[in-house]
Amino acid sequence: MSATTVDMTEFELTDFNGDHDFDSDIHIVAPQGSAGFVATMLSVAGRTLRKFVRSPQLIVLGTVQGAMFLLIFRYVFGGNMQPGEVPYVDLLVPGFVVGSVLFGGMMTAAGVAEDMEQGFFDRLRSLPVSRTALVAGRAVADTGVLAWTLAVTAGVGFLVGFRIHGSPTEALAAFGLCLIFGFAFVWLFVVMGLVAGTAQGAQGMSMLVFPLTFVSSAYVPVGSMPGWMQPIANNQPVTAMVNAVRSLVLGDPSLAGLSRSTGHYVVVALAWSLGLVLVFAPIAVARYRRS
Repeated sequence: MSATTVDMTEFELTDFNGDHDFDSDIHIVAPQGSAGFVATMLSVAGRTLRKFVRSPQLIVLGTVQGAMFLLIFRYVFGGNMQPGEVPYVDLLVPGFVVGSVLFGGMMTAAGVAEDMEQGFFDRLRSLPVSRTALVAGRAVADTGVLAWTLAVTAGVGFLVGFRIHGSPTEALAAFGLCLIFGFAFVWLFVVMGLVAGTAQGAQGMSMLVFPLTFVSSAYVPVGSMPGWMQPIANNQPVTAMVNAVRSLVLGDPSLAGLSRSTGHYVVVALAWSLGLVLVFAPIAVARYRRS
């Protein structure tokens, strides 16, 4: 090949055989730094939410599943419940809404595992961005999806007779508590998805968390359980959150058979939520780095 000279506005390149070097005053510098934490987190969250919206079957499944189970508990089991001063439905719906956090977690675990299988995380790892922000984006998005699920479940609850006894402010605070609780548990399900590696395995692992819902005050009073089970039910996060949410929506903890103030149960619920994040968020990020 003969020597060739290509004149360009900013630099001159000679001899495609490599006999000459670049003759230019231009210095080509590789990009430095990385995208900001918030920008990265919001980008990943937006992608996850768009994927959810573009999958109608996920929306229908999440809506129908919650409504179906609520109807079963309301009309199949509820007839045998004699809670006391308030109708059973007013005790059931707050507990069921809190329990929906764990039911929705199956979708989170499966979604994370699916992203791993499809190589999405591998592509993200090649970018100069915060690894923590990548995982946090997924957690934020799934919390947004959870907000929709909880709102639909609460709406179905109103249709089957649930009524709020507290103030509107207390009701909104109860919904906010459920979202905080959901955000905390999302980190656990993210860990499960990363560990499982497959959607089927993640769904199986997430089933291990469901007993927390049933061994709690969500559906029946803890006092009705066997003596050896009551300490377990009283000292786990689902019961703490159910007690707080019920206290808020009923406006009086005593209506739910609780002996302490609403503030006490809210603080305990927030402490559990913070503890879950502090434990499982670092594990999720570390596992993501190694996966």
